[in-house]
Amino acid sequence: MAEHSNGGRTALVIGGGLAGMLAVTALIGQVDAITVVERDRYPEGPAFRKGVPQARHLHILLSGGQRALEELLPGTVTALGEAGARSLDLPRDLLTRTPTGWQRRFDERRHRTLSVTRPVLDAVVRERVVRAAAGSATRVEVLEATEAVGLTGDADRVTGVRVRSRDGAPAGRSVRELTAALVVDASGRASRTPQWYGDLGRTAPHEETVDAGIAYATRMYRPKDPATVPDVAVNVPGWPECPRGGAYVPVEDGNWLLTLSGVRGHHPPTDAAEFTAFSATIGDPYVHELLARAEPRSPVYGFRDTCNRRRRFERSGALPEGFLVLGDACCTFNPVYGQGMSVAALGALAVRSTLAAGGSTAEAQRAVARAVEPAWLAAVGADRPYAGPEDSTAGAGERLTTWYLDRLVARAAIDPVVGAAFRDVFCLTAPPTRLVAPRVFLRTVFLPRRPGLPTPPTAVEGVPAGPRKAAAAARRPTGG
Repeated sequence: MAEHSNGGRTALVIGGGLAGMLAVTALIGQVDAITVVERDRYPEGPAFRKGVPQARHLHILLSGGQRALEELLPGTVTALGEAGARSLDLPRDLLTRTPTGWQRRFDERRHRTLSVTRPVLDAVVRERVVRAAAGSATRVEVLEATEAVGLTGDADRVTGVRVRSRDGAPAGRSVRELTAALVVDASGRASRTPQWYGDLGRTAPHEETVDAGIAYATRMYRPKDPATVPDVAVNVPGWPECPRGGAYVPVEDGNWLLTLSGVRGHHPPTDAAEFTAFSATIGDPYVHELLARAEPRSPVYGFRDTCNRRRRFERSGALPEGFLVLGDACCTFNPVYGQGMSVAALGALAVRSTLAAGGSTAEAQRAVARAVEPAWLAAVGADRPYAGPEDSTAGAGERLTTWYLDRLVARAAIDPVVGAAFRDVFCLTAPPTRLVAPRVFLRTVFLPRRPGLPTPPTAVEGVPAGPRKAAAAARRPTGG
């Protein structure tokens, strides 16, 4: 990384959450010093904090995200398991009800997903980042209870951040400037970079939104009798004819999280009794029946900021020198799909790889955009049927993609070949082109549409050698 006359080989990271810690990891060894600006004070050990409003809800780390996290911070996945994170092999350990019926439980053993509460995840990752920094020549400092209030520089280059303390009386919170060669915005959904661009004399980046109006609510449970604990998680996503959904997934300490969701006019309530009643109205009664064997361990927590929003910082002229945007500040997804943390890890890995190879920040931002693309296409494709008229308009290509994905998802529930391809892309281990490979395309378009299973499957099915070989071939590096 080139030096800057004021900042030297230094970096500033706005936001000390998961994306911020991953940004730090990407920069360790590439700069002399990193300063993290974090609004909250970190708790002692795993605990919920105000600055992560979605922390009470279900969090999963897909297999693609785990691979990226391991490359950034070796040993972190094992540490998460030791901290209690639950491992689910897809689709064997997740019963999924699709619009056409229940998905078959293929024993693929290729896509292990971690289910964990956000406080445990954040605490483990922070500890691993501290350990990585201690073993490097890069100095890392975290300014807790400090908020970023603006960028310094001009339309061509960002030179630092204006910050102020959140401690003490408001009258005493003076603004000061911190300079750096590189500023990374990892502040999440609430990023104010588009507004700060105006102060620099820049136009805000092009923004695309697709908002299904989905809200969700979550409550923690514990099974009453160890003998009746479910051996698999359950996912009943909503669909146009039944726009209410739910997921019941194990987390650490023997607890389970139930997240219920619904589009406009079908939002799940946060009243405890009404929440339980709502669970009986999703696409299958199975989840509601499981609640009879469990006792609640928390209140019901709601969340409504679920808009898919992508800011096109990678486009020509959209990014000043000395600046990068990572995580939800760049692209945020409907959290119901569980992609955000994995995409943040993939984005951070793309930044590290690009900068380590001598690439510019603009090249690193384009690499982040490539990492985002598969998850963006999946989330937008799923939410487009519910989007409002104010959202970005779907072109002919997107409409054709939506039609194709509808057929593919239905086929994936019963077909090991199509299902393997779908999971490779959904779990962020293969590019979207995997979904139109000749064998997958022909089975999706020309084989008749068949229903899924009528009831939740108890039998686990082996996978024929053909799909295993095809999946392995798809995962091999292709170069370029």
